[in-house]
Amino acid sequence: MDEAKNRQSVDWLAYFKSIRLECPWSLQAYQTGRIDICEYSGHAIPLGNYEARVYVINAPEATVEAICAALNYGEDEWLFSYPGYGPFATPVSVLIQQNRARLQELRTKLGE
Repeated sequence: MDEAKNRQSVDWLAYFKSIRLECPWSLQAYQTGRIDICEYSGHAIPLGNYEARVYVINAPEATVEAICAALNYGEDEWLFSYPGYGPFATPVSVLIQQNRARLQELRTKLGE
């Protein structure tokens, strides 16, 4: 399936509602436009004012994990998800980019 169609066919609001226990801040961030969802084009985009960027990626699971590992350095923390990857898995394969310091601040507030 084409990535743009894939991104558009996902009910992202329902997804963020479903992960409230795992990531309590994400629903509000999504609803207020602070999470950008786009297709992965082979490079990272600076987060700017976004809390997170979710890159939809059409690649095998091992490739998604390898790209995530390669990107996970510096000021941004990178996570990945794909269908079947645990109870909070995304409905499509994604790379997730978040500011490492901001993410740590949120985790500290939640007592993790």
